Amino acid sequence: MNRIRCASYTRKSSEEGLEQEFNSLDAQREACAAYIASQKHEGWVALREAYDDGGLSGGTLERPALQRLLDDMRAGRVDQIVVYKIDRLTRSLADFAKIVDILDAAGASFVSVTQSFNTATSMGRLTLNMLLLFARFEREVTAERIRDKIAASKKKGLWMGASVPLGYAPDGRSLKIVEPDAAVIRTIYELYLEHRTIRQVKEVVDGRNLRTPVRTLTSGRVKGGAALSSGHLHYILTNPVYAGRIRHHAKVYPGQHPPHIDTEVWDGIQEQLTSASAKGRTFTQRNRGPAKPRSSPLAGKLHDQTGDRLTPSHSKTAKGRRLRYYASHRLIRGTSPRDPSGWRLPAPELEKQVAALIVGHLTRPEVQAGLVADATMEELTATGEKIVRLKDGDDDKLASCLSLCKRIDVAPGTIRVLLSVEAITAFLGINGTRITDDHLTLTSGFRHRKRGVETKIIIGDERAGIDETLFRNIARAHRYFELIRAGQTLSDIAASQRVSKRRVQQIVELAFLAPDLIRDIRDGKQPIGLTSEWLMRHTCPPVWQEQRKLISSL
Repeated sequence: MNRIRCASYTRKSSEEGLEQEFNSLDAQREACAAYIASQKHEGWVALREAYDDGGLSGGTLERPALQRLLDDMRAGRVDQIVVYKIDRLTRSLADFAKIVDILDAAGASFVSVTQSFNTATSMGRLTLNMLLLFARFEREVTAERIRDKIAASKKKGLWMGASVPLGYAPDGRSLKIVEPDAAVIRTIYELYLEHRTIRQVKEVVDGRNLRTPVRTLTSGRVKGGAALSSGHLHYILTNPVYAGRIRHHAKVYPGQHPPHIDTEVWDGIQEQLTSASAKGRTFTQRNRGPAKPRSSPLAGKLHDQTGDRLTPSHSKTAKGRRLRYYASHRLIRGTSPRDPSGWRLPAPELEKQVAALIVGHLTRPEVQAGLVADATMEELTATGEKIVRLKDGDDDKLASCLSLCKRIDVAPGTIRVLLSVEAITAFLGINGTRITDDHLTLTSGFRHRKRGVETKIIIGDERAGIDETLFRNIARAHRYFELIRAGQTLSDIAASQRVSKRRVQQIVELAFLAPDLIRDIRDGKQPIGLTSEWLMRHTCPPVWQEQRKLISSL
């Protein structure tokens, strides 16, 4: 009878309960030992070596005990791996493929105590693939459940953690006011009500030497004591927490904590800040005479797919060049600075493309004929001439064209523009009651692609065309996957390719795209919006049918 050396592998994702005398790892190990003993008649023998990974996730192979087990398998010291459940070994399809290759090379296999199958058979491998899909599904459902719980708790006004705002301290699932920091907050609001500009508030705050509180972190490092910047003052003045509210993404709910500022006063301050930001900014031009006012003509009109407003912002290059953007409000205010659903679009490019979209829509004969009810030939001619004059115009004509917008909704793959009846009426110089609603809404394809520091926006319903970057990344993904099958770790690949380990993880997922999707990408027939950036920001399901359904929604 052949002697089969069996190694029991155990794992627990969290460290909770590991300090107990009999914990989850012990329970798994006993179950594996009992199963091995039941197969004694087949020659199974349990090895004394313990392979335990406590407090480590199953989403990666970078686990000390697992790596030691795989090394022992390659050395021929292990014939069989025994686990309590398959998800104790791995939750990743890519990692599973690598483990199976190691098993095949060593002439070994593994079994699950609670799930009866064997990787030595094709049916066993099929069952494993299905179980891994469900394990991944369970992990994603758990993450969704946690997000839903946070959303439901915030809807009830509960404080769910994160950085505690200045002037408050945690109090269970709520906040409590703490002095003297609370006095600083009240002073800032009083100064703004007095001066009405953040710049003057900043000058007074600096004059009084008000600074951020000094805090000692758990690591022993001392943090704080710095001057309050203009950005920090703006964050304090726009944070709904100080009005006794809780923000969750773009929604704000009544909180259960005491406010620093009366809600009506806070709402009035927000209106003042919004009106101030919408005013045109004047820039001094050295030796060029009077400064020319410049503004963001789409301010207050742009919204993303979550309903969040896109706010004008800017940055400066090393040479002092000013770059304008429209960014989702939650990214600027710091509430969700890394939210992958947020937008940051170059303002000049977006304004130019939207203006071209509006002019193209209004120059269509059926739109001109149906926009004004009972229009005479003279009115149609005059309307056409006015619209044509907007083409290839200067900044003033561009602003005039964009003033026709009432609201713009941007979503992955789609842009929707709603024209204003009042603006159209003023532009054409006719009675507003004659404007029909049939042609005031226009929808078009929308693609946003970033290459290095350059961002390109394409508005139109045509197909995306050949995306060389995406196609190159798919080829790179298959090469990475072959290296994984050959026995290299993600760290090895990252070091050899001079990229981060996270980048390798993102790229290798592209190797599991459906063949027909890859063929469309090769031919440039993929939907607008399907880019490398989009695929890496979204979890692409391993089932091809689900992939097609997800991508078809772009």
